[in-house]
Amino acid sequence: MKTKKEATIIHALIPIVVLMASLAVAILLYDADPHIPIILGIIVASLVAIFGLGYTWDEVEKGAIETIQLSMQAILILMVIGTLIGSWILSGTVPAMIYYGLQLLSPGIFLVATVIICAIISVATGSSWTTAGTVGVALVGVGAGLGIPAPIVAGAIVSGAYFGDKMSPLSDTTNLAPAMAGSTLFEHINYMFYTTIPSLLISLVLYGIIGMKYSGGQLDTANITSILDGIAGSFNISPLLLLPPVIVIVLVVLKMPALPGLISGSILGAIFAAIFQGAHLGDIIDALHYGFVSETGVEVVDELLSRGGLDEMMWTVSLIILAMVFGGVMEKTGMLQTIGNAILKHAHSTGSLVTATIFTSIAINILAADQYLAVVIPGRMYKKVYDERGLEPRLLSRTLEDAGTLTSPLIPWNTCGAFMKSALLVSPLQFAPYAFLNIINPIVAIILAFTGIGIKEGVSPDQVA
Repeated sequence: MKTKKEATIIHALIPIVVLMASLAVAILLYDADPHIPIILGIIVASLVAIFGLGYTWDEVEKGAIETIQLSMQAILILMVIGTLIGSWILSGTVPAMIYYGLQLLSPGIFLVATVIICAIISVATGSSWTTAGTVGVALVGVGAGLGIPAPIVAGAIVSGAYFGDKMSPLSDTTNLAPAMAGSTLFEHINYMFYTTIPSLLISLVLYGIIGMKYSGGQLDTANITSILDGIAGSFNISPLLLLPPVIVIVLVVLKMPALPGLISGSILGAIFAAIFQGAHLGDIIDALHYGFVSETGVEVVDELLSRGGLDEMMWTVSLIILAMVFGGVMEKTGMLQTIGNAILKHAHSTGSLVTATIFTSIAINILAADQYLAVVIPGRMYKKVYDERGLEPRLLSRTLEDAGTLTSPLIPWNTCGAFMKSALLVSPLQFAPYAFLNIINPIVAIILAFTGIGIKEGVSPDQVA
């Protein structure tokens, strides 16, 4: 048997540099998805492990498979979420949330309302991209009619969209982060209230102050009216359609596990689709499997509502599996630990550990250009340290989202930043100063970690007699 070598910082950086370079080429030059570059990163990490560190292929493969198993609950939840979104759109539940949410608009509170509307839609759909790429486009047009600069409007849209992306149980990163840290979905969401709600409130105050300057403008409601008419013309809208999300929330409060709770929501959506929209069994099956296809004739509405279904989640599932394989190889061979140890030399307190986690997630968002990797890699890197220091897994999962999820759209070459630029026609470098939630949330997380507010510290295993 080969004698295994301890990974050096050079060993650890080779796969990361290759991954960073291949992602940059694929995304920036060819507008490609990140899957193939991640596969290249996996290949290089495996080669370093086998030929540089003395591991066998069986050991490398075992590490990858073990890490994938850690994400299986998140993957199953994502698959169920696909069916839930399809059934909630078919039933009119998501359209009703959008319909009533858009009516919050008024000239004096446009920016504040923009954040709230985007947050509502993003919580309902679990997707910041869908929110920004549809209603966000309409809101940029409305803001232009009021004379509000596009970067400010785009910042408000991104703040609201990523609030929902972070807090919605339908979001992929909201499921991935607790899977990485060893927490549960709803423990994770509940714990994020400590950092996210204060950040949101501060952001709303700032948007309100900026919005006062434009309070005398006249609201151009053409875009909003077309959306409302498109929804009302294709769905029977009723406040009763808000019951499915309310019931799912009640089930969560009653401590029902995530999978049964979300399956119940999907079934409720199917029942409501039959009752309120007259959907047939075949329509329901198609929506659950392939998603809903909107044909209102209003382009923005059709783009917003043509989604959901089991199949839609397969892109995300495959990306998560590949990211997990890369993280698994790096962890199994000690390369992640080497990087973590270099950073942890300067992280002696809980505050400094959380700060290190946040800056690691931000660095990976910059270097690897993908928010999934910004959640997976630090999650695997720091999990053992959080456990050894007696810190709750939900602290790690929350921190991964406070930085990994929220800073991803602020980086132009990140997949999220690139999407936001294409959807809103504003560079992340322009809207980043106005994406208050995304900037404030990591700062609040660091402050709470140093002050110890809401953080339960246990006893490290090596301190137990």
